[in-house]
Amino acid sequence: MHDHHEGDSSDSRLVVAVLVNVLLTIVQVVGGVVSGSLSLVADALHNLSDAGALIVALVARRIARRPPDRLRTFGYRRAEVIGALINLTTLVIVGIYLIYEAVARYFDPQPIDGWIVVWVAGGALVVDTVTAVLTFTLSRNNLNIRAAFVHNVSDALASVAVIVAGSLTILFGWSWADVVATLLISAYVLVQGVSMMRGVVRILMEGVPPDLSIEEVASALASLEGVAGVHHVHVWQFDEEHRAMEAHLVVPGGASDFVPIKQAARTLLEERFRISHTTLELELPSEEGACVRGC
Repeated sequence: MHDHHEGDSSDSRLVVAVLVNVLLTIVQVVGGVVSGSLSLVADALHNLSDAGALIVALVARRIARRPPDRLRTFGYRRAEVIGALINLTTLVIVGIYLIYEAVARYFDPQPIDGWIVVWVAGGALVVDTVTAVLTFTLSRNNLNIRAAFVHNVSDALASVAVIVAGSLTILFGWSWADVVATLLISAYVLVQGVSMMRGVVRILMEGVPPDLSIEEVASALASLEGVAGVHHVHVWQFDEEHRAMEAHLVVPGGASDFVPIKQAARTLLEERFRISHTTLELELPSEEGACVRGC
């Protein structure tokens, strides 16, 4: 019951964070259109993507609580990964579009009301800080929400860039500062989106976790007492936190040694490599396909 209530409380924080970001996006879009500031619109779209990321985190948390069934025997953990891929793809598209708009605005400058830009961006900075506070506690134990928290921090930095651009427009009439701020925000969005997408694609393609080496895992298993060789080693991720592995271990001693060797192997994989789901097949050297130590 405690976990259930704690989950409901966490979900409530995420709902509040989503609503705050959506309202902020609306205000920033209106402010950007009225003031003529493209950087303010860019920051608004970045905020909207963050609201989407928070929604994905919220929905994924609920879906992840569903138990495995006969159609999803591993459960529903990857719903969060698929949602992240959708969000990141949208983020990259938005970044490319904003760069296009910034270049077009450079060749066709528009008048900008610097004061509206500064006031709206200042409000956005306050809201981004509040949202970061709402997600900070949850982010310590959840990688997905931690990514959302980092997004909110980056939003705060983007708001600072917009404030600087608006201030330069007020003080010196440098309307081009708005274009520069837009390009900086867009570049950051693209770098962030592409870099995070690589990790998402790795999970969906069932790639080896980036901090693991197949050779190191196989060597560690081969070093166990009673293991003569290791082959057919496969390691992948269900999601950001859960890892799985299957392998064949060659055990010369026979069936009597199977149980303690399996226990030792699973303990090793859990403690050293954080692999919690393992499928180990133990075989005799005489079996077809068996290999020697280190293969």
